[in-house]
Amino acid sequence: MKKAWVIAAVVAGGALLAKALGSGVGKTEIGERIAAMPDTSPPKWIYTNVTAIRANTDRILALLEEQGLTSAGVEQSPPAPEAGREA
Repeated sequence: MKKAWVIAAVVAGGALLAKALGSGVGKTEIGERIAAMPDTSPPKWIYTNVTAIRANTDRILALLEEQGLTSAGVEQSPPAPEAGREA
């Protein structure tokens, strides 16, 4: 019985701690929080890389539209041979 009370107290304390720490999460924007991180932090690397990939994708799409290669104009690869069909 005593063990159950200790577990309940730990769970309740954890819930209160999570609520206290989590209440300030929505007050800042994610960009500001990542900018405040050190340059060696993995979340900052990921954010920076995703931003660079989006910029590259936008440039590629602009080049493709400029050349007139839209999704309707791009040739599709030939269909794969049917499974179970012998040559």
